Amino acid sequence: MAEGVTLTRRAAPQCLTGRQFKRRPAGEALGLSLAMESADVAVRTLPSIGRLSRGPPFGQAHGWFGLSLSGQPLPPAPRSEQNAGPQRTAFLLRKRWTLYSVTPLYKFSDAHLRGYSRLLSAFIAAEKKKGLAVEIGVELDIKVAISSLPDLKGSDQDHAAILVQLLSRSPASSKNSEDKLLWSGLFCCVSGDDLNENVPEDFTCLPLFLTHGAESYTSVVGSWFQKTFDCCFRRLAISPLSLSWMAAMWTGSKVDKTASAIELVFSVPCLPQPLDISYAIHSEDAKALWDTVQKTPGEITQEEVDIFMDCLYSHFHRHFKIRLSATKLVTVSTSIASAHCHGTIKFLQSQYLTGVLMLLTELAISQIQ
Repeated sequence: MAEGVTLTRRAAPQCLTGRQFKRRPAGEALGLSLAMESADVAVRTLPSIGRLSRGPPFGQAHGWFGLSLSGQPLPPAPRSEQNAGPQRTAFLLRKRWTLYSVTPLYKFSDAHLRGYSRLLSAFIAAEKKKGLAVEIGVELDIKVAISSLPDLKGSDQDHAAILVQLLSRSPASSKNSEDKLLWSGLFCCVSGDDLNENVPEDFTCLPLFLTHGAESYTSVVGSWFQKTFDCCFRRLAISPLSLSWMAAMWTGSKVDKTASAIELVFSVPCLPQPLDISYAIHSEDAKALWDTVQKTPGEITQEEVDIFMDCLYSHFHRHFKIRLSATKLVTVSTSIASAHCHGTIKFLQSQYLTGVLMLLTELAISQIQ
């Protein structure tokens, strides 16, 4: 039996309110907690031009999450080898990032990053002044820094990741004072070879976009990129199927430090008030279960993922007489990362950063139409 059952009511989370976004219809267990939560589950998108005026012909069938186009299963855990320098990618860890998919950028060039910074800075200033033009190059209260992270990629065909940062410095502060980071956005493509091979020369493939900071800045930055590079942004949701793959993959991964419990959160449908069930499993118990399910080390199949989840469901039903198969998996939290179905991710282990980004890149590519 679980150690305890608690009922707690939580305040409804704040909804995204950016003016340019629009709504779219959209082992023993260690513990159990039931939480009442009001949540807005509408999918939101950045303003979109609705098509690629110069875009390449997308629509090629992509494999579902966990299976490549060739039908070969992906590794059961993100790669432990890290290409990116830990100091340059430390900013990604232990923060909640919001995910978007992005169609290829037209006429984007790494050689013009400094110029892009100045143009985007002027665009933000103009937006703040309600459309009044500002002179490019003048000192602004919001500074834009666009830089390249050449090591953050999965193969030689991938384009280097592009980091966009918005910084603020008080007019009263000295020139030597450190700027305050307001918002961060990261364009990346980790092992996106299937997309890279089918895109014309004038396009740059950076299908995954992660943001951390105020939604209003995300809206403005996204608008500028769409107008400048003829691309489209779309909020990247994570399906229950994809979350179950993450649970299985990350359960089988080794971590340097003591692993935390695996937590799965399920949403119960058809109730007057939304009810969340949190299912926590000791990491050693979950790993032992996965080892009995996995047939070939280094590989994973949909059948293995289904068996793994069904075993967890059966164990839960035996103790609490609740059928989790009738609910919706909305959150997976492990020592590797934490992911939510609304399209947010928190990276917790630097050695698995590239591997998790590879999985997210696959999801982003599959959403591009």
